[in-house]
Amino acid sequence: MRALQIAAAGMSAQQTRVEVISNNLANMNTTGYNARRAEFADLHYQQVTRPGTINASDGTIVPTGVQLGLGVRATSVSVILAQGALSSTGGDLDVAIEGDGFLEVTLPDGRAAYTRDGGLKRTGDGLIVTSDGYPVVPNVTIPEDALSISINAEGEIYAFFQDRVEPEFLGQFTLAGFSNPRGLEAIGSNLFVETGASGPSLVNTPGIDGLGTLRQGFLEDSSVDPVKEVTDLIEAQRGYELNSKVITAADQMLSAMVQIR
Repeated sequence: MRALQIAAAGMSAQQTRVEVISNNLANMNTTGYNARRAEFADLHYQQVTRPGTINASDGTIVPTGVQLGLGVRATSVSVILAQGALSSTGGDLDVAIEGDGFLEVTLPDGRAAYTRDGGLKRTGDGLIVTSDGYPVVPNVTIPEDALSISINAEGEIYAFFQDRVEPEFLGQFTLAGFSNPRGLEAIGSNLFVETGASGPSLVNTPGIDGLGTLRQGFLEDSSVDPVKEVTDLIEAQRGYELNSKVITAADQMLSAMVQIR
């Protein structure tokens, strides 16, 4: 009975949706996190009578036909690219990206990765790194005797020293853009890596070629809307229940058929 397989596919789809929603809610306080959305498509249709075929009895054309759908499948879990709210932290190395773009970092294996988490730190040698210790590209080292640093909207980094009037220029952050940022592969720790779907990174100065600018002393909040996620969760739960009722109904019909003598 097709209804059993169709309803099972529907339950599996709603379960996938719940898993995506749960991940969004778990990351509602993750810096720079963008919410995900599960997307679905209907499965193949069994053509009992194709539309446009000629009726054998009187030669008329069948206007709609009989097409029986075989269920639903998950097609993708896409990233909803939305700017999160900026929260003031006052930290010298806290940098939020206003607009498009990613900070580039270097992974231990030498690969490039990209992040919107601007909660940066400094090592004992003064090197600017992420919270996990990955160096930010280009490498910038803060002198040990620097009293404070300043990062402007274009990513220029200046250090201030005691008994000096003029700050010292240390380097400049760059941002990486992609023709299809939704095609980036998430690897955890707020990091993404380039794929064939995302296209190559286009690195430039903040504020150039459509890239965003930097705000020192701020961090980008998660773009997850808890109210919407809970509403979607209720909808997914009800969808799961409805598909389970279809299985119950199909089972009762099969039971009635078996009992026919």
